[in-house]
Amino acid sequence: MKFNESWLREWVNPAISTEQLCDQITMLGLEVDGVEAVAGDFSGVVVGEVVECGQHPDADKLRVTKVNVGGDRLLDIVCGASNCRQGLRVACAVDGAVLPGNFKIKKTKLRGQPSEGMLCSFEELGIKVEQDGIIELPADAPIGTDLRQYLQLDDKAIEISLTPNRADCLNIAGIAREVGVINQMAVQSPKIEAVPTTIADKVAIDLQAPDACPRYLLRVVKGVNVNATSPLWLQEKLRRCGIRSIDPIVDITNLSLLELGQPMHAFDMAKVAQPVQVRYAKEGEELVLLDGSTAKLQSNTLLIADQNGPLAMAGIFGGEGSGVNRETKDVILESAFFAPLAITGRARQYGLHTDASHRFERGVDPQLAHQAMERATALLLEICGGEAGEIVEAVNHNFLPKSNTVTLRRSKLDSLLGHHIDTDTVTNIFQRLGFGTEYRDDVWTIQSPSWRFDIEIEEDLIEEVARIYGYNSIPNHAPLAHLHMKGVPEKLLEALRVRTALVDSDYQEVITYSFVDPKIQSLLHPEQEALILPNPISSEMSAMRVSLLTGLLQTVAYNQNRQQSRVRIFEGGLRFIPDSQAENGIRQEAVFGGVIAGEKNTVHWEQKAENVDFFDLKGDLERLFSLTKARQQLEFVAKTYPALHPGQSAAILLDGKEIGFIGTIHPKIVQKLGLSGKPVAFEILAEAVAERVIPEAKEISRFPANKRDIAVVVESDVPAGEIINLCRQAGGEKVVNVNLFDVYQGSNLESGKKSLALSLTIQDTEKTLEEDEINAVIKTVLNALAERFNAYLRD
Repeated sequence: MKFNESWLREWVNPAISTEQLCDQITMLGLEVDGVEAVAGDFSGVVVGEVVECGQHPDADKLRVTKVNVGGDRLLDIVCGASNCRQGLRVACAVDGAVLPGNFKIKKTKLRGQPSEGMLCSFEELGIKVEQDGIIELPADAPIGTDLRQYLQLDDKAIEISLTPNRADCLNIAGIAREVGVINQMAVQSPKIEAVPTTIADKVAIDLQAPDACPRYLLRVVKGVNVNATSPLWLQEKLRRCGIRSIDPIVDITNLSLLELGQPMHAFDMAKVAQPVQVRYAKEGEELVLLDGSTAKLQSNTLLIADQNGPLAMAGIFGGEGSGVNRETKDVILESAFFAPLAITGRARQYGLHTDASHRFERGVDPQLAHQAMERATALLLEICGGEAGEIVEAVNHNFLPKSNTVTLRRSKLDSLLGHHIDTDTVTNIFQRLGFGTEYRDDVWTIQSPSWRFDIEIEEDLIEEVARIYGYNSIPNHAPLAHLHMKGVPEKLLEALRVRTALVDSDYQEVITYSFVDPKIQSLLHPEQEALILPNPISSEMSAMRVSLLTGLLQTVAYNQNRQQSRVRIFEGGLRFIPDSQAENGIRQEAVFGGVIAGEKNTVHWEQKAENVDFFDLKGDLERLFSLTKARQQLEFVAKTYPALHPGQSAAILLDGKEIGFIGTIHPKIVQKLGLSGKPVAFEILAEAVAERVIPEAKEISRFPANKRDIAVVVESDVPAGEIINLCRQAGGEKVVNVNLFDVYQGSNLESGKKSLALSLTIQDTEKTLEEDEINAVIKTVLNALAERFNAYLRD
């Protein structure tokens, strides 16, 4: 909503500056978006009259004029405007005038003819008016008067941004009402009296959709002069609100919209076949709009029609066929209340957005139609002449909006504001806002006025009290809360520490979408059902991920396609597994996943380039698990997965439960996804790395450690990890470390056998172990290996 300050001050004029006024309006909830001058910065421009106007002897497009500016003599001025003529009142910049841009006017000669000033256009004075040529002032403009004073150009245009619930302020009357309330001043609205009826002509109305239009008014005005010129005050009011002057009738209806908030329309009476119908559109109907476009009407569109068909889209846009033009003699003025739900969204169906639809969608005062009709009729008769008929009204009171009765408790007001406002002050605020007010037993009973559609609940009234009382008048009291810090278990290993450990291992964290391509996901996890979104962003993002692997592999492909051959990435996030036993049918699990591809290390002259393999990623994972409680209980057990290479994949087990997987991506998957090399991936449950070992103080042995190497022969399919674990268990506390340093398979071993060379570190915290004691530990370990794996010492 854009309006000019001087128009607002005609209604209510508080003794405050423009800046203070804008601050008040903003604090009322009508946010000021911008303030700008209605004209450029100029001086020395006065009202003049062209007394003589002749052709320049040496230039076809120039005219030599004599202009009366109220001085002792006429000024000689050369002008190039095509509309310059004798008798015209103009804006004349005299010698010494300064125009916008610090353009100074001085006496000069143009093509040999003296010029003692300049006849100005709107553009040259920094006034936003679309008009060619110089300014044409009214014939009664006082000669010699300063133009800024005559046009009241020391004015500001203020633009405000309104929330949808404050349609009552989409007009000068509503804004003035708010400013009057906050400054406790009476509003001086224009005096609107009933226009006497001088002709008997009436318009018949057929109200077929009373639910959508419960009040519809028409009035005939005959013998109007459409070719009359809108007075300067009317043109300026519209211009400063951002609306171009068109003709007096259109200007008057626009004034009603801006001044009172009531959109109006005018029909050419000669083009209307009565009765005028208010109905919904029929299938196949079309309407040529005022802008020349043709709208194919939909059945949910409310129309104003006659016996021949549609005349206008009700509350949205007029039709070209019934519009007022230069030949119009008799007009029908329309003023109505259209239900917001009947208009909401209809303009957008046709790619339209008009000032009328903007207001009707949000709600117009249903009691305003009569007042606006009388105001518009009086102006029309004053400017264009003519005779007015009787106002014809079709109304259905059952569908008119009813005033809301809302109660406000004293305790609720104090509780929500955190501040006590005197009861008389609160009552006075409601009364100034135009609310019907009654206070009894610590409860206000409020009757909302017809222009306020947004007063429905107790909190709405509290908001009204707060904004009128002044948000800045409510003291700031910081809440006092006694905080009790929640204890964090020492055993908790934070996710940030896990991420940091992976970053320390030269990984980069990525974040991928939870929505993935169902085709790629089914390729990786063919046996896992996924949740398909009913309204996806796109078909490529229509499934919720059941693993991080889909997004990670797409990220690898994205980077490899951009010459990033060495990729080491990880992600922490949720996977979504359909589960009938879970809440909402979806089990959300926090997981960590990662992929490595390309070279093991960055290229360096000191070492040979090697590609990553399964054991590189396994080592990174073991380093990660070394931070956790699971470091000793972890197992990697061979297992096949659809997305992983057979023989190069394993399940990760903790206490016999599968907590994740690791493996090289299957060659077919690599090919279908356009990957390079042999990427290796993992995924583990976040809860598996959620706990760490609580540090315990332990005595460091002061006695020497003893190392013993043994080579045991076992079946080739026995995992080395199980051998190491059994050595630790059998050796007890005296075996402080077990290390596998060699694996051998050769011709001097039986087929299907392998030799594992192990180094055992044996130490006691209480004494130096004797040879017999050391041998006893070794024997216990060998016996345990023989019993479980049929292992024996290699010769």
